[in-house]
Amino acid sequence: MKKNIKTTEAIFPMPVLMIATYNEDGSVDVMNAAWGTMLERDLVLLNLSTTHKTVKNIKERKSFTVSLADEKHVKQADYFGIVSANNTKNKFENSNLTVTKSENVDAPIINEFPLCMECEFIKCQDDEYGYGVIGKVVNVLAEENILTNDNVDIEKLNAIAFDPYTHGYYKVTTRVGNAFKDGLELKK
Repeated sequence: MKKNIKTTEAIFPMPVLMIATYNEDGSVDVMNAAWGTMLERDLVLLNLSTTHKTVKNIKERKSFTVSLADEKHVKQADYFGIVSANNTKNKFENSNLTVTKSENVDAPIINEFPLCMECEFIKCQDDEYGYGVIGKVVNVLAEENILTNDNVDIEKLNAIAFDPYTHGYYKVTTRVGNAFKDGLELKK
């Protein structure tokens, strides 16, 4: 029997995305965003609050990067979600991570996260349901050690997901089936 658990955040897992931009002075800003997804094959959608420094930077710079957080960097990923760049000027420096300037967009690539999407800002959707930032993925960078046959291998990536029920982070790694194949057994 199902029980009413009094929550509306019921979709799990939620990605742990590191959204990186440059501030007006050229310093690096990174935020943790669990409310993000792919809108199309080459479009990302981030549901963010307009109070985030990152949103201001995206609108000004017209670009950003999205990295998937991994098990090795849980503390840094969580820190980027706890501390606001509006209040902490040296937020990125405190993480002890490093960046490289993207060759494709005006945004930083966090070197330690193994998978990064370089995005051009397309537009914002602002209504009573939230503030959506839409970006076009112009390039994807992946460390060679997370690839199998030139494809990202989720078991090697060790990506983490956010659990809104317990506020925990979980490693996403074990393959349990084959998409677009296993269900064919039920097709009549």
